[in-house]
Amino acid sequence: MENRKLIKVAHVWALVVLLVAAVCALGGSAVIGYQNQNSNQNSNSNANTGSSSRSQNRNANKHENANTTASGERAAMGNMTTKDHEFVMDAAMGGLMEVELGRVAAQQGTSEAVKQFGQRMVDDHSKANAELMTLAQGKGMTLPTQLDEKHQKNVTKLSAMKGAEFDRAYSKMMLSDHEKDVAEFEKQSTKAADPDLKAFASKTLPTLQEHLQMARALNPGSSGNSNSNRSGGPKNSNSNRNSNSNSNRP
Repeated sequence: MENRKLIKVAHVWALVVLLVAAVCALGGSAVIGYQNQNSNQNSNSNANTGSSSRSQNRNANKHENANTTASGERAAMGNMTTKDHEFVMDAAMGGLMEVELGRVAAQQGTSEAVKQFGQRMVDDHSKANAELMTLAQGKGMTLPTQLDEKHQKNVTKLSAMKGAEFDRAYSKMMLSDHEKDVAEFEKQSTKAADPDLKAFASKTLPTLQEHLQMARALNPGSSGNSNSNRSGGPKNSNSNRNSNSNSNRP
């Protein structure tokens, strides 16, 4: 009888031990699962943080590079104002046209004086154009390398003329152009905001003044203050002298 009681007690303890073991096993699995979950969350969090940090760094670098580029461009532009910029662009386009018309005059001018003047325009304005190009590149500017439609029309119109008609039209245009050019370069030589541009205008001005004297010699009947049409000039001495032009050239 006593043995049976002992057996029952043993069975009860055995069940208790099994239950305790089962509970411990379930608890351990839960702890491991929780630890794994926390580990995954930490990994994802670290990954997201790293990705976000890299993205922020890339954005910061982009902004920094953009700011550096803008600062570099502003530094390159120096003290150049809008008026300085417009002068440079006009001078560049006008210089291209002077060279093209000079070639035409050197080839199809009738008088020797017109031919020589045309060649002088090619030589002097080609040099001035190259100097202006170098200056502009240092300021971050891109100058035109071909004539625009307006200036090309001027070249085409004069190129269609022959003989004495061409000589008169070309001579009058050069007188009008260089009167305006000298006035603009005199202004820039003293009032340009950018010191490099001011130096360029001062250096080029004496050559333009010499061109003006030569152009006046080609127009002996002029009063020294001609405003003939720059689209090709008048075809005879009675043509209108009061039309104006807005293009400035070295």
